[in-house]
Amino acid sequence: MKNLRTPALRKALLPAAILAAVVPVVTFAQEQSASGTTELDRIQVTGSRIRSVETETAQPVFIMNRAQIEEQGFQSVSDILQNISAAGSPSFSRSSVLASNESAGGSYIDLRNLGPSRTLILLDGRRLGMNAEGLQDVASIPSSIVERIEILKDGASTIYGSDAIAGVVNIITRKNFDGAEANAYYGQNSQGDGAVTSGDFTIGSTGERSSLLFSAQYSKEDPVWAKDRAYSRTGRGPFHPTSGSSVVSQWGTISNGPAYIIGYDDDGEPITDTLYTLDRGGNSRDFGDFHETDGNDTANSNEQMMLKSGMERRSAYMQGRFDFTDNVSFVADALYNSRETEVQVAGYPYQSEAWGTPLSVDSYYNPLGNQSDFATPQDTEFFRRGWEVPRVTNNKLTTYRFSAAFEGAFEVGERFFDWSVGYMYNKNEGSKVGYGDFNLINTAAALGPSFLNADGVVQCGTAANPIALGVSPGQCTPWNPLGNFGEGGANTLSDQDVQNFLFSRNQSLSESETQVFSADISGLIVELPAGPLGFAAGIEHRKESALYSPDAMMQNGTTTSNAAGLTQGQYDLNEAYLELNIPIISDVPFAQELTFNVAGRYSDYSTFGDTTNLKGGFTWKPIDEVLVRGNYGEGFRAPVIGDLYGGLAGTYEYYTDPCDTLFGNATVNAGTAARCAADASIPAGYRQIQQGGRPATEPDSQSNAMFMTGANPELLPETAVTKTLGIVYSPSYVEGLDISLDWWNVRIEQSIRSDALTLILDDCYQRGIASRCDNFTRDAATGEIVDAQWGMLNSGWLETEGYDLAVNYRLPETAYGRFGVNWQTTYTSFLNEQVDDTGANPTQVYTGFGGNFRIRSNLQMTWDYGDFGATWGMRYFSSIKENCAYDFTGGPECSLPNHIAPDTGAQPLNQTGSNTFNDVQVRYRAPWNATISVGANNVFDRQGQVLYSQPNSQYSYYGGFDIGRMVYMKYQQRF
Repeated sequence: MKNLRTPALRKALLPAAILAAVVPVVTFAQEQSASGTTELDRIQVTGSRIRSVETETAQPVFIMNRAQIEEQGFQSVSDILQNISAAGSPSFSRSSVLASNESAGGSYIDLRNLGPSRTLILLDGRRLGMNAEGLQDVASIPSSIVERIEILKDGASTIYGSDAIAGVVNIITRKNFDGAEANAYYGQNSQGDGAVTSGDFTIGSTGERSSLLFSAQYSKEDPVWAKDRAYSRTGRGPFHPTSGSSVVSQWGTISNGPAYIIGYDDDGEPITDTLYTLDRGGNSRDFGDFHETDGNDTANSNEQMMLKSGMERRSAYMQGRFDFTDNVSFVADALYNSRETEVQVAGYPYQSEAWGTPLSVDSYYNPLGNQSDFATPQDTEFFRRGWEVPRVTNNKLTTYRFSAAFEGAFEVGERFFDWSVGYMYNKNEGSKVGYGDFNLINTAAALGPSFLNADGVVQCGTAANPIALGVSPGQCTPWNPLGNFGEGGANTLSDQDVQNFLFSRNQSLSESETQVFSADISGLIVELPAGPLGFAAGIEHRKESALYSPDAMMQNGTTTSNAAGLTQGQYDLNEAYLELNIPIISDVPFAQELTFNVAGRYSDYSTFGDTTNLKGGFTWKPIDEVLVRGNYGEGFRAPVIGDLYGGLAGTYEYYTDPCDTLFGNATVNAGTAARCAADASIPAGYRQIQQGGRPATEPDSQSNAMFMTGANPELLPETAVTKTLGIVYSPSYVEGLDISLDWWNVRIEQSIRSDALTLILDDCYQRGIASRCDNFTRDAATGEIVDAQWGMLNSGWLETEGYDLAVNYRLPETAYGRFGVNWQTTYTSFLNEQVDDTGANPTQVYTGFGGNFRIRSNLQMTWDYGDFGATWGMRYFSSIKENCAYDFTGGPECSLPNHIAPDTGAQPLNQTGSNTFNDVQVRYRAPWNATISVGANNVFDRQGQVLYSQPNSQYSYYGGFDIGRMVYMKYQQRF
C-alpha cells in the first residue's frame, strides 16, 4: 500500500492552503508520484467535510492566519473575533457590569447580529462546549495556541448540526510545531488605566512518527472605572449630568415623612412629597435635623461602578500525535483554562417599603418613633444605598477539555479514503461569589426594636427582652439606616459590626458538560467525466448536561440579590450526515468548472424528536479568473437547557413606558395615545414610576418593582433557511489581486428569543397586539407597573440580508518593500423581526439601531522592508439611530423629529455620525531571532457618541467601541 499520510508534506502545504483561501492564485505544495504525475495533497476547509485540493467552496470562508493576528494589537481571541466586519454586537460586553446571570464575565461571538447562540464555535473542527444558556465562551481559548481562524459566514447545520445558523467560527491550533517560542505583551490606555499584561511560552517537537506541543499562557486585564470617562461619569452622560441620579442615595432619607407642597398641577391642586434627608452633620434621631429632599441629596451610582470589568486568565494546552503506521495515527489534545473576572457596581439601593422592613417605631434610631419624642410615633420608611459596601462579584470559570481520535487513510483500488473515530469531552465549572447585598433576615432584625442599654450601647430587642449583640444565630446588631455616608458612628453602615451582620457572601455554582462520540469517512468514490465524485459521511452522538445553582438565599428570596431559581437538565441526540461533491463540467468554454455540493443531516433529539436538514451549493468558473458560488441550506437550532429548564429569575428592569406623558411614545403618536387612554388603569397625566417610587426623569429608567423572567418548557426548535450567492474575481493581469462579493440572506422561523418589558409594552400600546397586554399588571390607582413576568418564546420570524465585500491585494516586491491591502466590508440591508407568523402585526426594524450597524468595514494595510514592517488598520462603524430621549420636536439630540417608523408610527429619532478607529503597529525582526513590535489601537483616541439607548452597555455609550487609546509593546523570542 502506498504511503498516504505525509506529515512533512502536510506541514509544507498548510501555509499555501491558508494563502489560497485568501488569495486564490497560489501554488500548492506538490508530491511527485512514481509515474511522474503531480499529486496534490488534500485539505479540509471549514464548511465541508470533504478533503480537496480546492480551497474555494460554495460557501464563503474568511481566514485570518497567525501572521495577521500578530500584526494587530488585540491579544485575546474574543477581541480578535469581535473586530471582524461580520461580527455583531457583543451580547455580554465587559461594559454590561450589572449582568448577574451564569454567563456574566464571559466573551461570546455573535455573527450577523443574530445572537451568539446562533454562532457555532469549533476548536479544530470539534464543538467548544456551551453553558446552560447555550453560550460558548471564547475567552477559554488561549491565543498562544491559535494557528489561524476560519470563519464560515453561512449556515452549516447540515455539516455541523444545531447552532450553526449564522455561521461557524473554527479556531485551528498550531500543528507540527518544532522549537520554542515566548511572547510578552504590555499595553495601557493613554488615560493611564486598563493595563493589559500577557505572557506565553510554547514548545514543540516533531519527529518522523510523532509530534508533541505544549503551551502555557497568562494574561491579566485591569478594570476601567466609569468615573474616568466623560460619557460614563454620570447616569445620562456629559450633556445631562444631573439626570439619572437616584433619590435612593448614600444620605439617610425618610420616605414617609409629613407631606409638603412641591408645586401645583394644571388644575391648581397641590403636588406633595414626603421625602426628607438628614442634614450633613445632623442628628439622625432628631427629625428637626432633616430637610426636604432636594437635588443635592441624590446618588450618582456611576461613581462606584466599573466601565469595563477586569479579567485574569491562566491556561495550559497540550497536543500530541503518534503515527502507528504510515496510514494510522492517534491524535489527542487537552486544554485547561481558568478565567476570572471581578466586577464592582454601586452599593445596593435599599428601599424599606419594597422589602417590608421599616425602621421600627420602637427602634432607638427612629426619628419618628417612641424614643425620639415624635408627636405621632410611627414606623419609618426609608431609602438608603449601601454606599459603604459596593457590590463586588467574582466570576470564575474553569474549563477542562480533552479530545482524542484514531484517524487514518486507506486505498481501495485507485481511490483514497480518510477516516476518523474520535471522542471529545468538555467541562465548564463556574462559580459566582458576590458580596454587598443585604441579608433580609438580619436586616429586618437590625431594623426592629432596639434600646440603649446600661453600658451605653444600643442593643436589639427591649430592656425587658434584650437580644444578645453579635452576628451568630440568635444574636443581633442594630442598624441606623439614616446616618449619612462619611460621618461614621456606631451602628451606621461604616460600622464593621453592622456590615458583618447585614451583608453575607452568596455563592452560585454552575457546571456544564459536552460529550461527543463521532466517526467520519471521506474520499473519492468514482471518476466522473468532469472529475472525481467526493463524499463524506459520518455519525455522531452528543450529550449536553448543565446545572446552574444560585445561592440558597437567592433561591428562597432572603437577600436583596436578584431572586433566581435552579436550572438543571440534560439532553442527548444521535445524528448522521452525508455530503457529496459532484463535478458536472470541466474544461469547456464558459465552464472551466461546474461542481455541485449537496448534503443532508438527520438529527434525533431526546427533547423534541427528529429533524432532517438539507443543503445544496455550486461553484462555477466560466473562465479561470472568475468563480461564481451559491448555496441554499436548511438550518435548525434546538432549545438549550436554560431555555427549557431554567428557573425563574428576578430583575429590576430598565424600560420605557410608552404611556408616560413626558417622554412616552404617546406624546407623539396618536394611535399609542388612544390605546393608553383606553386602559382604565392608567390615570390622566400618568408618569412612569422609577426606582425610589418617584416619577421617572428620563426614558429607560429602572423599575421600582422586581419582575420575574424564566424558561419555557414548551419551546420548539427554530428553523432557518440560508441563501448565498457570490463571485470571486482574480484577474490575471493584476497579480496578487483577489476580489469577492457575496450576497447572503438568513430567515429564521419560530425564532427562539428572550422577551423584554419594553418590547411587551410597545407591542401592547404602539403595535396594538392585545395578547401582549396580558403580560403585566398596573396598579389600579397610580398606573405603575407592579407585576410583570416573561420568558423565552418562539416568535414569528427573524430575517436578515446583506453583502460581504472582500478585497485582497498583495503587491509585487518593489525597491521600497512589499505592500499588502486587506479590506473586508459587511453591509446589512435589513434585520427585521415579526413577533408572530400571521402577518397581521407590524414588522420590527433593527438595522441601524443600537449595535445593529448597517456597515462595518475593516481595512488593513501592511508594509515589509527587510527586517522592518508596519501595519495600519482602520475599523469603520456606520451611524447609529435611537429613539429621542430629549428634544422631541427637534434639536441637537433629536435630528429626525418627524420620523415615521414602519412598525410603530410616529417616533422621533436621533441619528449619530459614523466612527472610524485607526490602529498602527511597527515591528523589527531582530538578528537574534526575535520580533519587537510597538503600536497603538485607536491611535487618534477616537470617542464614540453619547447613546442614551445604552446598546450593549450599562452606560450611554456603545459597548463595542474602544474606550481609549491602547498603547502597547510586544516582544517575541523564537528558539
